[in-house]
Order: sequence, then structure tokens, then C-alpha cells
Amino acid sequence: MPVPAVPGGAVCEPVPQTAAEVFGAALPAAVAYAGILATRGVEQGLLGPREVPRLWDRHLLNCAVVAELLEPRPGTLLDLGSGAGLPGLVLAMLLPGTAVTLLEPMERRCRFLGECVTELGLANATVLRGRAEDVTIRTEVVTARAVAPLPRLAELAMGVVRPGGMILAIKGRTAAEELKAAGPVLRRIGARDARVVRAGQGKVDPATTVVRFFAR
Repeated sequence: MPVPAVPGGAVCEPVPQTAAEVFGAALPAAVAYAGILATRGVEQGLLGPREVPRLWDRHLLNCAVVAELLEPRPGTLLDLGSGAGLPGLVLAMLLPGTAVTLLEPMERRCRFLGECVTELGLANATVLRGRAEDVTIRTEVVTARAVAPLPRLAELAMGVVRPGGMILAIKGRTAAEELKAAGPVLRRIGARDARVVRAGQGKVDPATTVVRFFAR
């Protein structure tokens, strides 16, 4: 597939072989989204130029494998602080039967997300401008990536998830330390079964590290 011309001269990595396995029928949408991120995403400051050469491994596949944690498939999912759409847009591609809300407070990012939703034909995705503290929506699953430290993120997510709903916070190497530090907050807000889980083992290297917990 053609490699898009990228602002600043960075070269977007070729579509890796594992992408077809992970994305399946959603691969054409993922390829189109990669092109948008590598061009307009960089131009608009939603993605740093240095991230373009590792766009698939570090971002798209890293987010896509989180879908394996969503069994049974939820009816509703909210991506908190969606930014460039990671993981919200990726999960909307993979979960066509799930109504995905991309919650983002910044207007320019909302415009970008809206363009992506339209161009990728994601009829199940909706962009909502706002902050978690100000919306009244309640959803079965909340996802977040690079939004806030875990204690703050947990409080925000618990405000928009339904009782018994699941929160998936995509984290990095320090996930276990963050989870330990967030213990008092998680107990105070009534989170249960908080633990570090990994998605995509055997598909992506390293596997995606996620802090998962549930609302009472």
C-alpha cells in the first residue's frame, strides 16, 4: 500500500503483517486512519512527527488489541479525552455493533474527530464536546489513553460509567506502580477488582498494558 507523504519528512512505517490479523475486515479503515494521522494529525498537532514511523506498532495496534478485553461486546462505550481518537476510533472500527462516544473538550480536536468519523464511515461513532465532569451520559465501558494519572482518571471515569460498568485505562510500564498509588482513591470511589491486565499477547510486542477495574 502507498506510504503517505508526511509533514516534516517522516516516513510512515508500512502496514505490518499482524495488522490484517488484528483488524480483519476493518483493515481498510485502519489504513485510511493511519494516513489521516500521519498527515493532518501531524499538521494539527495531534500527533508528533516522531510518532509517525511507529504509528502502527505504538498506536494503532496497541489500541486495537484492547478489543479482546471487551467480551461480551458492550452496547455502549465512551472514550474519555479522545484526542486524536486513540483508542476510541480504533475500537469503533472493530466494534461496529457498539455505540462509541468520543468525548473531547477541545474544539479543534472535535473537528478532527468529526472529520475522521465521516471519512471512515463510522456510523456507530459520535463526537461529543465536553468534559467528563459536565456530561450526564452513562456508558457500559469507559476507555482512556494518556489522559491523566490513574487517581484522577479513575474519578473522571466513575462519573460516566454505569453501575457494574468497566473502565480500561491504557498505561505503560509503570501501570503497576500507578495502580498501587491509586489504591486509596479507588477504594474511596467504590472501584472493584482493579488489576493490571495485558492485551494482544502473541500479536503485539510488547503486549498492551491496561489497568482494568469495575464500578459497583
